[in-house]
Amino acid sequence: MSHRPTALIADDEPLLRKSLARMLAQAWPELEVVAQARNGREAVERFEALHPDICFLDVHMPGLSGVEAARTIGRRAHLVFVTAYDQYAVQAFAHGALDYLVKPVEPERLADTVARLQERLRIAGPVPDIDALLEQLATQLQKKAGIAPLRWIRASVGQALRLIPVDEIDFLRSDEKYTRIAWRGDAGKPGEALIRTPLKDLMAQLDGEQFVQVHRSVVVNLRSIGHVTRGDNETAHIHLKGRDEVLPVSRTYLHHFRQM
Repeated sequence: MSHRPTALIADDEPLLRKSLARMLAQAWPELEVVAQARNGREAVERFEALHPDICFLDVHMPGLSGVEAARTIGRRAHLVFVTAYDQYAVQAFAHGALDYLVKPVEPERLADTVARLQERLRIAGPVPDIDALLEQLATQLQKKAGIAPLRWIRASVGQALRLIPVDEIDFLRSDEKYTRIAWRGDAGKPGEALIRTPLKDLMAQLDGEQFVQVHRSVVVNLRSIGHVTRGDNETAHIHLKGRDEVLPVSRTYLHHFRQM
């Protein structure tokens, strides 16, 4: 490469970010760490602004995980996962498409990673297609969390307490201090309710293969989508089956619909 290589470090622990930056300065003096991020959403924002060559992403981060951030960044950078659990990415790493560092990061392992990255940058070849591998990682991540997917949500509808089957939910939307639940009630009739559980807490309990976040305030049931239309500035809009609502898809989550 003719220009000085650049990198981004994303980790929700400030001390770990600083530690990795310090170790990288010793192992690879030519590398310039141009940004640090506290979570996956910040990582994507910093990447879009600065386009670093390499992204070091912690697997576990609040909001948007390192895996989800990686799916958004895609083939536009070389990716390195930083994790306390190396089993999350065994399949991907075995293919050599992705690299990883296990916490606490050891200088010898970092040196090996740096050498591989330097070689990839030197040959200036295309970044491998990793979409399928990242999809596997996202699924593994949820399973390893040991949380059984939520099956019912309790909500007050008028004077009644309803047990809403999760499979019947079309979407969930953050509404100030509440979460709005939109589902298909009796005979497929649309119903709505507000619950006090924050959207981010519900998201952690939903089946990641069925429900995906498409906006900072919206989670949608993939089975409820009729079609998706592209918008301006790398956004999109979701049109639901049997509903008039049109849900926004922000750039951060557009990777769910790349096949359009």
